[in-house]
Amino acid sequence: MKNGILKNQRVGGKFPSALTVLCFCLCAFGLCGCSGTAGYSNESLFPRNIESVRLEMFDNQTFRRGVEYELSDALSKRIEADTPYKIVTNTDRADTVIGGQIVSIEELALSTDRDIGTVLESEILLHAVVNWKNLKTGDLMIDHLTVSASASYSIYQSQDFKYASTLAANNLARKIVELMEGGW
Repeated sequence: MKNGILKNQRVGGKFPSALTVLCFCLCAFGLCGCSGTAGYSNESLFPRNIESVRLEMFDNQTFRRGVEYELSDALSKRIEADTPYKIVTNTDRADTVIGGQIVSIEELALSTDRDIGTVLESEILLHAVVNWKNLKTGDLMIDHLTVSASASYSIYQSQDFKYASTLAANNLARKIVELMEGGW
């Protein structure tokens, strides 16, 4: 200490305080991702020019009946809950139409009993082709895109094919709604 000044401290305030440097760095790093279209946003991921969707019943190209009803029901509920769109039945009032077909339903054995060979757990795989068309412009927003989802069940837990197909239809509906989101 010489003349009341510490050795590491400079006279005249040429060095900013640590708090000033910290605030400057936080502001600089905080603004890095917030410019133009490259930054963060709280806008909806779904296209804004659409208000209503007409849901067509999915076709079923398989021998398992009833899954098309489960998928269409799950998709209508998922669209209403997770998107800003309203489901309408009248084509004249709809901005878009979505539909498709279930192309395959596979059932796979996940585990078997070693002693008697019966299946203990199974998995259901649903494969669907989805189309989503904008009725105002005629553009295909989703064009024959194959989407797959699965669910498993166990007979020893009192679950059956119906239980797993309902879960798989809900998973498939969730994936279809995710496809309806616009690009980032």
